[in-house]
Amino acid sequence: MNLPSNVYQARVKAGTLKQDDAQQKIVLLLDQLCRSLENYQPVVHSAGGMFGTLKSLWKKPEQPPRGLYLVGSVGRGKSMLMDLFYEQVPVQHKIRTHFHIFMQETYKRFHVLKQQSGKGGDPIPDLAKELAQKAWLLCFDEFQVNDIADAVLLGRLFEQLFALGVVVVATSNVNISSLFQNRPGADAFKPFIKILSQQMQEVELNAAQDYRLGRPEDEKRWLVPCNAESKERLDHIFLRESKAQPIKEEALTVMGRSLRIPCAAGDVTRFSFTDLCDVNLGVGDYLALAQRFKTIILDDIPRFNPDNMNVIERFTMLIDVLYEQNVKLYASAAAEFDEIYRKEDRRAFFERTISRLNEMQGQNWGNAKRIM
Repeated sequence: MNLPSNVYQARVKAGTLKQDDAQQKIVLLLDQLCRSLENYQPVVHSAGGMFGTLKSLWKKPEQPPRGLYLVGSVGRGKSMLMDLFYEQVPVQHKIRTHFHIFMQETYKRFHVLKQQSGKGGDPIPDLAKELAQKAWLLCFDEFQVNDIADAVLLGRLFEQLFALGVVVVATSNVNISSLFQNRPGADAFKPFIKILSQQMQEVELNAAQDYRLGRPEDEKRWLVPCNAESKERLDHIFLRESKAQPIKEEALTVMGRSLRIPCAAGDVTRFSFTDLCDVNLGVGDYLALAQRFKTIILDDIPRFNPDNMNVIERFTMLIDVLYEQNVKLYASAAAEFDEIYRKEDRRAFFERTISRLNEMQGQNWGNAKRIM
């Protein structure tokens, strides 16, 4: 088994990573988890068939290794370290995904199982068992809980997953104790916070440098301000990226409904900010767009009004999905991306979006696929 620390040091030696003491401490913890998982097998993945079923009834469940919850400021290398772990960990049944995408897929399957179970049926146990059979190591990037429906579903689902021996590794900008706090219904979420704290070791990554800053770029992808010149430049970018293919309307099917694409050419689409973020769209819609198109052009991003948090949250959700799916984004905006939202008391949640937008300006962005 090649440990994460060996790969980390090799990359430092090759110059693709900088030595960082805070990252090194996390890497050693990931080494320990790799070793713990090498011979671990939950009962749900023991021998199949009738013998396996009988065996699972009398075999004492093996105590699963405790997962890791990496928390810290944006750009400190949390996702990079988790990807390093994911690449090296000797586990066959594993999944690495962005948490937004996981929730979208989970809801889809939840509704299918609910219909199959009939009135009064509980699909959560079957859903948890399906997930555990597919992967008993789950790696989540950007673990967060923003919605009461998510909070309720997650609490019940993860309780079942942990009981089945599933191990979870996650990155987040928020401490476990702060998940879904100061929101209506937060008290009902506290038992889940307790379970997470028991099943996962919370470790803070205190790297001093934001490694997303200062990346090279070959062209401006964020054009300021929203004027005729920016529109003309985006027109040229649309022609170049689409290789001048014919412009047409399309429609994508998202969970049984139609998502209209007013302007598409090849692997490129173009929207106004209003049509993409000031309407009732969600993660599923943005994921469908990101999987269909390699490049998205967004016109007329305004300075955000803190009184309309729905629009801001949709925009951050959109950027999360585009980032995770490695989609190119070209945009015109009323201000630079670190200036479009300046409300100090809610600024912290927007820092990840700023950092990701900065990284997405790099010359190689959109040319390589991230681990999924």
